[in-house]
Amino acid sequence: MTTVDTPAAAGIAPALRQLYLVRFAFAIVWAVLVFATKSELGALGIALVVIYPLFDVAAAVWDSRSSSDNEQVRSLQFNIAISLIAAVGLAIAGASGVPAVLRVWGAWAIISGIVQLIVAVKRRAMGGQWPMILSGSISVLAGANFVASASGTDPKLSGVAGYAVLGGIFFLVSALRLGRAAKES
Repeated sequence: MTTVDTPAAAGIAPALRQLYLVRFAFAIVWAVLVFATKSELGALGIALVVIYPLFDVAAAVWDSRSSSDNEQVRSLQFNIAISLIAAVGLAIAGASGVPAVLRVWGAWAIISGIVQLIVAVKRRAMGGQWPMILSGSISVLAGANFVASASGTDPKLSGVAGYAVLGGIFFLVSALRLGRAAKES
């Protein structure tokens, strides 16, 4: 059984649940827009790949304001910096084509996946974090795949849309588990 075992965890769980639901909705809408652009790197495609890490920045700011654990906040601040760098890198890479975008996206997915994994492991006692642990681990693997696929023939951005959908599903599952943990405590 997953439970919220500390007052601090009980205080952050509702904020995390709300954040995770927002992240789920954003990921789904974003992925639909990427698929609608046929994964091409026109102005809208470049804007979309830049917006995703910027949304990650906003989510990490929201998360860090909800957390009272300084170690988690430092990890989230690191993720903010990495996501800002990724957004700039993706804007620049967009001018070079899909392979460059996939390389930057892949590097960002690896690093942010590691951060997500670290934060989720530290939060596992509050419940609802196993999906985040899995998501962080899969992000690292997916990032390596994006980097590798950038060198393939005819690389596509559709993989990043699938990545967002899967991540969104993990956020939804975690939000539901956090809600159930709060009711059980």
